[in-house]
Amino acid sequence: MILGIDVGTGGTRAVLVSEDGAVIASSTSEHAPFTSPQTAWAEQDPADWWRAAQEAIRAVARDGKQITGVGLTGQMHGAVLLDEHGAVLRPAIIWCDQRTDEQCAWITEKVGAKRLLELTCNPALNNFTLTKLLWVRQHEPDIWKKVRHVLLPKDYVRFRLSGEYAIDVADASGTLMLDVTHRRWSEELLGIVDIDKALLPKVFESPEVCAKISAEAEGLTGIPAGTPIVAGAGDQAAGAIGMGITRPGAVSVTLGTSGVVFAATDAPSLDPGGRLHTFCHAIPGRWHVMGVTQAAGLSLRWIRDQFCQPGYEYSELSKEAAAVPPGCDGVLWAPYLMGERTPHLDSSVRAALTGLAASHTRSHVARAVMEGVAFSQRDSFTIFAELGVPVNKIRVSGGAARSKLWKQIQADVYGHPVETIAADEGGAYGAALLAGVGTGVWPSVDEACDRHVRTAEVVAPIAANTTVMDKQYKRYCRIYPALKEIYKS
Repeated sequence: MILGIDVGTGGTRAVLVSEDGAVIASSTSEHAPFTSPQTAWAEQDPADWWRAAQEAIRAVARDGKQITGVGLTGQMHGAVLLDEHGAVLRPAIIWCDQRTDEQCAWITEKVGAKRLLELTCNPALNNFTLTKLLWVRQHEPDIWKKVRHVLLPKDYVRFRLSGEYAIDVADASGTLMLDVTHRRWSEELLGIVDIDKALLPKVFESPEVCAKISAEAEGLTGIPAGTPIVAGAGDQAAGAIGMGITRPGAVSVTLGTSGVVFAATDAPSLDPGGRLHTFCHAIPGRWHVMGVTQAAGLSLRWIRDQFCQPGYEYSELSKEAAAVPPGCDGVLWAPYLMGERTPHLDSSVRAALTGLAASHTRSHVARAVMEGVAFSQRDSFTIFAELGVPVNKIRVSGGAARSKLWKQIQADVYGHPVETIAADEGGAYGAALLAGVGTGVWPSVDEACDRHVRTAEVVAPIAANTTVMDKQYKRYCRIYPALKEIYKS
């Protein structure tokens, strides 16, 4: 049996997978909601991830002795700061935190925008780990003096499982400290910004064994001491493995709290404007490009939580939205609740609901949110076309894959069929496949995915709907320039 662990934002999920690729058991333990000490800040307690990981592991592995390998994935870009004894020094600053505008500007000026892209394949964005380290160095110098280790969220859980400090190339790509082209820490970049490389963990390829379960962790989880742990991957790369997105032409669209459009490539594909992320894939010798919507599923959750009765289900909201025609009678949603990454790279912009009339209802708003998120994702496909990144197959997962309406909306907005897969267990399943490759169950990631990832359903676009969506998308593209003028100050 192989164990995959996904340290997400809302909870930690564990998936137990057999050597024939079947999901034997899965369980999720929720995290406490992230805290926002100030507007647009986002922090979590790493101890809560470790508590949730133990609970999820014990729920799926009643006989931990059957587990022969462990893979990890999780939310990217976080900053977990540890002292010389491995103790957490402050709450982790997580991926959606937006406090580091000043640090982003400083990095860009210090390194140079062009040179930064050459060194890391990415521009300086609030989400990236480096900007968080610089913020702590500037605003919490007493804490910074004590920092001896920097980890990302899943790697903190690995540390608690093994006592080892390690990271994979895919997750490290999102720190803004990795030489993505050569798959190693960028010593030139670290030197320019004065970050000691000794603070960073050793970098491994995703299927590579990098640690073993400790005796202490065996007592807490039941997994035998000495069980190998592979490096794993950040949630998007691991989720792509779980969906079979391994070769050029295959694209995934994942709608969780954030939304991600992910395409595999054979070489680093650099967007000169930095609108897409260019990261290492979880497959040795491959890369990926990735567009991100900050508030995808979060948009629908916000509408539900603010404007529906407690306990109102997403399925009920989707049923309401299905009664509204495509285009929502002119209502548009720009999903900038947490600023926006792709394509605007603007942490200051805020969401907008436009085109409302007295005749519109909550149903119109619900559908407009679904369409607006899909329009935001379409922005990434537009950039793919500019860069010559092929799109032959689109697979969808996350909340949107569970909604019949949202799948149809995506097919209509993209003008392309969208697929779902039979075992949609997300990043945890991908992490388990990586662990299987690392421990010799399968000879390669390609073979593991080819054997075990199967299409469950294909939803084709409806021509009449696509015509409406094309017109509505053109209107949508006019919203951001107007909002930018409002929020630029």
